[in-house]
Amino acid sequence: RAPPPRAPAPAKPVVAESKPVVDPSLPTIPPLDESDSVVADLIRKLSSHPLVAGLLATNGLIRHFAVAISNIADGQAPAALLHPLKPSGSFRGVTRKDGVFIDTRSYARYTPLAEAVDALDPQAVARLYAALKPRLEEAHREAGERNTTFDQTLERAIVSMLKTPVPSGPVQLEPHGVVYIYADPKIEAMTPAQRQLIRMGPDNARTIQTKLRAIALAIGIPSDRLPATPQQ
Repeated sequence: RAPPPRAPAPAKPVVAESKPVVDPSLPTIPPLDESDSVVADLIRKLSSHPLVAGLLATNGLIRHFAVAISNIADGQAPAALLHPLKPSGSFRGVTRKDGVFIDTRSYARYTPLAEAVDALDPQAVARLYAALKPRLEEAHREAGERNTTFDQTLERAIVSMLKTPVPSGPVQLEPHGVVYIYADPKIEAMTPAQRQLIRMGPDNARTIQTKLRAIALAIGIPSDRLPATPQQ
């Protein structure tokens, strides 16, 4: 006697992922050498924060952004490329009986940057990204990145930031010549970009991580490729 036919396997649920949609109301981005004024106008509509306004005063906006993202993806802190975002004041340590720690007052230097990031509308960022992507890919290749797409590089950069464990308590330092290094070898072993995020302070770092996750989903990075934000 023939065995009864097997019931068909249940279909796997389809998880809808957000995809950036090209907004037909946005202009076509001119060639890289002619793109600054158009890109600056689009970014002004995205954000009126003073930090963003300062960034728009630089030349080669698309090229600078593409290289900055590549640097972060490779673990480097792109401070030279994002000089207009440099905080005022100086980094400070405070000496206690049990050692030297980051002076928590230093974290306030980065609050304007965290606020600027937090004010971004992820869906608006996704629409702008979709419009800029052809030129970003061009700038990416121009910078020598020929074995990966800008989408892939951007994802690596975002994932690297989301994987950064943000300490919730005091962060101890050790003198190292004329500068400080982190006393915790786990922090010191992180990439310069990740250490810079920690330097911003726990509140600012988590604000940035939360917004980066929302932007990543809005531009179409599947949620299963984004790490859970670690805690330390």
